[in-house]
Amino acid sequence: MKAIVWTRYGPPEVLEYRDVSKPVICKGEVLIRVYATSAFTGDCELRRFQVPSSLWLFTRLYLGLTRPKRVTILGQEMSGMVEAVGQGVSNFAAGDMVFGLTGMRFGTYAEYVCVPNGALMVEKTDGLTFEEAAVLSVGGLEALHFIERAKIREGQRVLINGGGGSIGTLALQLAKDAGAKVTCVDSQIKLDMLKDLGADQVLDYTKDDILGNAEGYDVILDLVGKTPVPELVRALKDHGLLVMGNSGPFAPKLFGLWASMSGGKRVVSNQSSGTIEELERLRDLVTSGKIRLVIDRSFPLERTADAHRYIEQGLKKGNVVINVAGGKGS
Repeated sequence: MKAIVWTRYGPPEVLEYRDVSKPVICKGEVLIRVYATSAFTGDCELRRFQVPSSLWLFTRLYLGLTRPKRVTILGQEMSGMVEAVGQGVSNFAAGDMVFGLTGMRFGTYAEYVCVPNGALMVEKTDGLTFEEAAVLSVGGLEALHFIERAKIREGQRVLINGGGGSIGTLALQLAKDAGAKVTCVDSQIKLDMLKDLGADQVLDYTKDDILGNAEGYDVILDLVGKTPVPELVRALKDHGLLVMGNSGPFAPKLFGLWASMSGGKRVVSNQSSGTIEELERLRDLVTSGKIRLVIDRSFPLERTADAHRYIEQGLKKGNVVINVAGGKGS
């Protein structure tokens, strides 16, 4: 089968289009014929091994000290068709159209991938294209987790720093659905898109004072991780909440006590573990038209390195799709 092989840590050129062996299905596994997958910022950071310092050693030991060994094909989310099921699998059958996550197994930058039974994978319904389904899992589950963690209520003021990416575009829509007044921060080229998705105010981080709102915010969702945490905390109202969506595991604990003494403010962070029910809920929100997925560009599998280059230019609006099976639209 064709796949994109991650040959070493480094720039996009380390991703090579090669022939590799098709995975052999084992007991309790599902073999998926991948139709589409995604490329997002997290893939690029892992490819060049840009990880939080607190996780550096563990991640390097897991992946390989000098080059990737345990994981040689990147990609975490996919949509496609069940090719075969292993012994003991009863909830899927050959021919089922599905989408979901492979998690730490990765492997979706390829024509086939095996996932364990019980993985975060659900049926793809007719109202969702394969390209849409391929980009829903990571961004959708993270956005849903962050917004529900914040317990946003009607009328609250919410700031989303990094609103133009795969997580931010969905977090914006979920926050609006909860009745919030949402301000989104990103680059100039993404602001019209964010307005179209329902943002009440948009700010260009290169020109505008993103934390200058005199009224303060009830909730700040920081998906970028470059603004100093004390500045973000100062922009909160008393008893406000900062959700750190791009941090290591220790920063929220370090700043949490200090923030609690600054008007009872809170700092939290943790990524979504995700559930089947949440993935089904996201699917239904998209198919019902309550939220919509933004797909900026689609690249064929052999141009995955180009997709990474595009993302690293900071131009991506919403999501980038890797089309594995040659344009299966629905």
